[in-house]
Amino acid sequence: MFGMRFIKVEPTTHLMMFQKGQVVREGTGLACFYYAPTTSLVAVPVGSQEQAFIFEQTTADFQTVTVQGQVIYRIAEPRKTAGLLDFSLNRRGRGYTSEDPKKLSQRVLKLVEVLTQDMLLQIPLTEALRAAGSIAARVETALKKHPEVVSLGLEIHALSVLAVRAKPETARALEAEAREAILRAADEAIFSRRNAAIGNERAIRESELETEIAVEHKKRSIREVQLESEAGARRKGHELRATDMEADIALETKRKDFVSLNAENTRTLAEAEAHRLEAVMTAFQSADPRVVQALAATGMHPSQLIAQAFGGIAEKAERIGQLNVSPELLQSLVGTPSRKADDVERR
Repeated sequence: MFGMRFIKVEPTTHLMMFQKGQVVREGTGLACFYYAPTTSLVAVPVGSQEQAFIFEQTTADFQTVTVQGQVIYRIAEPRKTAGLLDFSLNRRGRGYTSEDPKKLSQRVLKLVEVLTQDMLLQIPLTEALRAAGSIAARVETALKKHPEVVSLGLEIHALSVLAVRAKPETARALEAEAREAILRAADEAIFSRRNAAIGNERAIRESELETEIAVEHKKRSIREVQLESEAGARRKGHELRATDMEADIALETKRKDFVSLNAENTRTLAEAEAHRLEAVMTAFQSADPRVVQALAATGMHPSQLIAQAFGGIAEKAERIGQLNVSPELLQSLVGTPSRKADDVERR
C-alpha cells in the first residue's frame, strides 16, 4: 500500500538497503519495511556454496585428461562482491534483476580450471594420474591467493579433485604397459624363486655329495683298519703255522728217531732169534731124528699124533700086508666125533 513493502531474508543472506546511493541499513537475516519507489535492495548470499566441475586438460606430455572435483566457497565480504557484481533485487524483492549472481560460480570454476591447467602442464600423464591430491592442494593454495578471488571478497573453504582420468585408448595403453610391467615383475619373481630353488637344490646336492665323500672316507678308513687287522691275523696265522710246522718237524724227527730205534731193536731181536734158532738147529743136527720127532710130538693133539702114526705106517707100507680101520677110528680121523663123544665134550 502506497509503495510500502516488507522483506525478510534468510540468515545466510546479507541484505543491504540503498537510498540515494547510500547504505541505510544492512545485515544478515534482516526483516523490515521499505519504501519501494526510493529504496534499492541488494541481497548477497553469504552461505557456503558447492560447485562441482569436470573439464579436460592437457599434461606436460600433451596427453588429454579429464579432471573431476568440486570447490566449496563463500562470500566473506559482501560489500566487495556487491561492488563488482549486481545482486540487486527487483521491486517485489523476490528475484535478482541481473544474471551476475549466477556468473559468480562460473568465475570461480574458470579460475579453478585455469589453475589446474597450469599445474597439469608441469607434470606428465603418468604422474598426473597419481597426483590428484597434490593437484587439489596446490590449486586450492593458488586459488586462495588469486587477486580476483581476493577482490571479490570470496573465502575458499575446500577444493578437492576426485579423479584424473586419461582417455579410454590412453588408459588401455597405460593398463597394457602396467600389466606388462606386472607380468614382467611376476616373471622376475618366478625366475628369482626358481633360481633360489635351483640354488637350494644345488646346495642340497653338494651337501649330499660331501656326505657321500665323508662316508666313502669313513668306509675307506674302516677298510684300511680291517685290512691291517686281517694282515695282522695273517701274520699271526703264518707265525702259528710256522710254529705248527716246526712242531710237526720236531714230531716227525722224533718219529724218525723212534722208527730208527725200533728198527734197530727189531733187527737186534731178529739177530738174537736167528742166533737162538741157529744154536737150536746146531743142537738138533747132532741128535737122533727119532728123539727130535718124539720131542716135537710132545704136547700134540691126539689127532695129530694119529696122523703122525699113519705117516710112519705109510713109510713101512711095503712091509704091511693088511690094515683094518674101524669106523669109530675113521670117524675120529676125519674130524666127526661120535654123538657120545659130543655129549662128553658138551658136559
